[in-house]
Amino acid sequence: MADRDAAVLVTGAAGFIGYHVAERLLARGERVVGLDNLNDYYDVSLKEARLARLAAHADFEFARLDLADRAGMERLFAEHGFARVVHLAAQAGVRYSLVNPHAYVRANVVGFLHVLEGCRSTKASHVVFASTSSVYGLNARMPFSVHDNVDHPVSLYAASKKANELMAHSYAYLFGLPSTGLRFFTVYGPWGRPDMAMFLFTKAILAGKPIDVFNRGHNRRDFTYIDDIVEGVVRVLDRPPIANPAWDGDAPDPGSSPAPYRVFNIGNRQPVETLELIRLLEAALGKRAVMNLLPPQPGDVLETCADVDDLVREVGFRPATSLADGVERFIAWYREYHRC
Repeated sequence: MADRDAAVLVTGAAGFIGYHVAERLLARGERVVGLDNLNDYYDVSLKEARLARLAAHADFEFARLDLADRAGMERLFAEHGFARVVHLAAQAGVRYSLVNPHAYVRANVVGFLHVLEGCRSTKASHVVFASTSSVYGLNARMPFSVHDNVDHPVSLYAASKKANELMAHSYAYLFGLPSTGLRFFTVYGPWGRPDMAMFLFTKAILAGKPIDVFNRGHNRRDFTYIDDIVEGVVRVLDRPPIANPAWDGDAPDPGSSPAPYRVFNIGNRQPVETLELIRLLEAALGKRAVMNLLPPQPGDVLETCADVDDLVREVGFRPATSLADGVERFIAWYREYHRC
């Protein structure tokens, strides 16, 4: 079966990034099977609203399934014979990983194993999976490069995502499964997650309630607009990695491999302080924020900045949406969705 004859599996299809990726694939004529367990980590009605939009497409099929359900995952792969998989489902959130660590191992480690085993069984031609800028942990060298070592995570969430990269590499090496990991940098935009700062700040500012601002607003984040993330994901999906014959075990490069495996950053490379984000939100909302300035939160990385040179060179894409433009688009969606 040719790749284009089989549906693409998009895990986490009711989630923020998964919904947008599924919509983009459907728009270009792909058949998509979207998997999600619709858990209540955040407002299920938002996930259902995203799914309703996807369900309007004749070429979309929804599978309500938990990644950790081994038998269910085996049946799904056996039924559809997926050749291409975009794995975006995960237990997300740095701070929640301090409260419920078991959820991260179940979803992010056990669940990803089932995805990899499914890909092995169907001899998939490419699995693209979500990693995170959080894997850089205690790295201080900026911008963060995929060629730097990432062995010092500061949250279990980050550790689980680093585990995903290692697991994918082992399957690429042992079974020839082409695998690409994408380290996303602070994704935001319409239909975004309610647990993210931009959503939380907007809701509180409109309600006249104080917002918790960690590190007194001096954390710097490489905010990346959702359309840029989706463009990167889809372009990468169309370019399965090949082995690097020049890879040298005496001087191992973390960014490539003698196996068909790659990892890319997708970020805007324009880090902005939290205080600047709040200023842009205030301007877009026409209302001042009440700030509760707090010390750094355990598990937080104080600054992120993506080196996207590899993405530009090998995929031909560089994220470019400014935070000012992205905030305006997010606020327009927020007001329409919440009728406020």
